[in-house]
Amino acid sequence: MEVALNTEAVLEEGDVIMGVNRYGTSTWAETSRIDAQTRDGSPRSYFLKDTLPGIAPRPRGYGEWQDRKGTYFFVCDYLNITHELPDPVQLGKKLAELHRKSQSPNGKFGFHCTTYDGEKPLNTTWDDSWTSFFKRLMNDVYQLEKKVNGLWQELDDVMQITLEHLIPRLLDPLTTEGRSIKPCLIHGDLWESNIGTDEFTDEIYIYDACAYYAHHEKEVGIWRCAHHQMTDKTYRDEYFKNYPPSEPRDEADDRNRLYSVETLIMNSLAFPGAKTRQLAFEELSYLINKYLKDGD
Repeated sequence: MEVALNTEAVLEEGDVIMGVNRYGTSTWAETSRIDAQTRDGSPRSYFLKDTLPGIAPRPRGYGEWQDRKGTYFFVCDYLNITHELPDPVQLGKKLAELHRKSQSPNGKFGFHCTTYDGEKPLNTTWDDSWTSFFKRLMNDVYQLEKKVNGLWQELDDVMQITLEHLIPRLLDPLTTEGRSIKPCLIHGDLWESNIGTDEFTDEIYIYDACAYYAHHEKEVGIWRCAHHQMTDKTYRDEYFKNYPPSEPRDEADDRNRLYSVETLIMNSLAFPGAKTRQLAFEELSYLINKYLKDGD
């Protein structure tokens, strides 16, 4: 593979590219392994992804391809990682540490630029209110999904109830009675293919983020979704040992169910005809029947 870009500008000083080869697979981008030689002649490898910048082990830099305008590369250290399911104990500790240490630059929910789940944009406009932010996020994803899969009136009906009544019912209590929630930097798409374990150190790494500042519980809603493999409740339990759910805790599992619907809708958007559209309808119907009387 020819490299028609100035990647050497973002590598370790003195490193010289010796070759670039296809490596791994990605649904939305091309991935490669860069083999380089250090100043003293030692070999070094990097991982290259042609996409928008994201969270990765030891990032080195990013830029635009010289001969492919509008296509971007991201370079980070190359790691020998396994793609087995991650250790839930280590993942729970590391993820909680990320959430606890992160600080929103303006104290709001959102991000300074549009982030992407795969190739699909997320509305990450800054917002003081988590309820308002999540309503807008959910609605925008749903509107994109509806354009792709067409109107399904039953889903549209429950979605309107969700946006107008269910989301406020479940999320407003997070900030009433003197409560508050911190905007935490979340990965945003943390499923098993975006988590790797170094085969030499057993350290867990996460990458391919669509990051934004959110309620910390939002991060693990994806682990409830049946189209992913990390559905074992152990993953959520280990995380919440390190960063407990917000009050009211007796509604935390239903908030988790609500958060998972955004992932289901996004999957239905990305893969038209997927069963996740039906699952989203079923999850919202369950919550509406549990929390709202007569659908309002």
